Amino acid sequence: MEAVASKPVIKVVALCGSLRKGSFNRGLLRSAIQISKDSVNGMEIEYIDISPLPMLNTDLEVDGNFPPVVEAFRQKILQADSVLFASPEYNYSVTAPLKNAIDWASRPPNCWADKAAAIVSTGGSFGGGLAQYHLRQIGIYLDLHFINKPEFHLNAFAPPAKFDSNGNLIDPQSKDRLKEVLLSLLAFTLRLKDFEQEKMATVAEDSVIKVAALSGSLRKASYNEGLIIRAGARSFPPSS
Repeated sequence: MEAVASKPVIKVVALCGSLRKGSFNRGLLRSAIQISKDSVNGMEIEYIDISPLPMLNTDLEVDGNFPPVVEAFRQKILQADSVLFASPEYNYSVTAPLKNAIDWASRPPNCWADKAAAIVSTGGSFGGGLAQYHLRQIGIYLDLHFINKPEFHLNAFAPPAKFDSNGNLIDPQSKDRLKEVLLSLLAFTLRLKDFEQEKMATVAEDSVIKVAALSGSLRKASYNEGLIIRAGARSFPPSS
């Protein structure tokens, strides 16, 4: 009898931008972890506490080595397949503790590169949405690949009640939305892993990829179209 191939399990690290004990954003991550255990097959989420990390200071890097707590954090990021962020919005951006954690793990070699990621947030009004948009900008430079949809930013104070007195998510509809984010992150992570395997196979086989080039200028002597024509005239080996 043939053995049935087991479904791959992706490892997700969950990071919270709030250090507050009763943080609603931490409550989102607790709920996500429970949902993944109950109803999302193929996903394991591990919460990583960023509060022990010192403020970024390259003087703490001695002979190319990071402080032990920083190195342990970096290893957690490196070993993960994807990242789940939860952060409140401070001054149109993510919180200082989360930015500090991101910066430590971005020190060469960049630990974030080519990982899938998702963002959830909660707070007043827009529910932390502006922090999400800024985090996406940061992710571009770090080569983090965020899922586009569904978006999850939750007004924590609009009825019906979203959290209990301990910061636990209690709203069934919000839990359903959170599950959709996890399912999307799972699918996207697996797609990225498949893409990496296909890319390696393409390089090994010396294959040719086809690229569609579009110019945003309709001007006859467009400089931008000239860049495209010049790029198309060059010859690149598949490994470039």
